[in-house]
Amino acid sequence: MIYLFLAQGFEEIEALAPVDILRRAGLTVATVGVGGKQIVGSHGVQVTADLSEDDVEQDSIDMVILPGGPGTKNLEQSSVMQRAVRHCVKTGRPVAAICAAPSILGHMGLLKNHRATCFPGYERELGAKEVTGEGVCVSGTIITGKGAGVALEFALKIVEQLCGTEKSIQLGKKLQCM
Repeated sequence: MIYLFLAQGFEEIEALAPVDILRRAGLTVATVGVGGKQIVGSHGVQVTADLSEDDVEQDSIDMVILPGGPGTKNLEQSSVMQRAVRHCVKTGRPVAAICAAPSILGHMGLLKNHRATCFPGYERELGAKEVTGEGVCVSGTIITGKGAGVALEFALKIVEQLCGTEKSIQLGKKLQCM
């Protein structure tokens, strides 16, 4: 199961574009509401998460995705999210974070040996081996994205990592991204 965590103030495009794209790729994605199932994004879009934090099953985690936005600080306070991320890192499973959310990985000390990108202004919070400034950056099992403008590219890169380049290209062409 791929868990995408949502906290109050999340950036809608950075969360919903990956959910949509990954489900189109045939992957199983569940949104997890931090602090409850009813979550409001940074632009007032109300979302009912598939699961609450209590529903996250550690043994079923295949990947964790963290959207950014003003709600990043709310997201970072979730001990369930942090345990899920640490589980992925420990077991060699992918973790993806976009916009301000890579700072969470930085604060957790998980980017020391990785290249990463983030929303401009958060670079110092990454503690990464290298901050690339790229739209999307893959370093080992960690995928980071710069911001809302690359949400589709970010999602397609996740598909590429999980399903292969061919599947990502096919999906990108269907969506008129390529």
